[in-house]
Amino acid sequence: MNTKNKICVTHFDYNRLKLMISDYTKKNKMDPNTKDLLGEIERAQKVDSHSIPPNFVTMNSVIELKNLNELEFQEFRLVFPEDANTEQNKISVLAPIGTAILGYKIGDVIQWKLPGGENQFQITSIKYQPEANGDYHL
Repeated sequence: MNTKNKICVTHFDYNRLKLMISDYTKKNKMDPNTKDLLGEIERAQKVDSHSIPPNFVTMNSVIELKNLNELEFQEFRLVFPEDANTEQNKISVLAPIGTAILGYKIGDVIQWKLPGGENQFQITSIKYQPEANGDYHL
């Protein structure tokens, strides 16, 4: 699972994610990824959207990750499941890597179990964070 570094999520993201998880649970879709996400957001420090530092990953952020096992970089946008589209590099927060990075900051190294085994990732940059750009509605 993740390292136990301090993670931060905005109250806005927390509320939307809790609602999404509640809807999934009502439809009997509480799978391991959903449980992992719930665990992560529950342990996160909740902060106001206007106060979250720009180096933290929030929903709709565009992130560059380095896979430390393969020394390869990936760039993608962290989105809600209905907006996921791998061709457009939009990764769902319910995907293992999506859950893994939410709330972490630039420089953090994250260990996460993926379908192919456990990998280590480092967040190398956040190319866009909605809150840092005044986009508090995303």
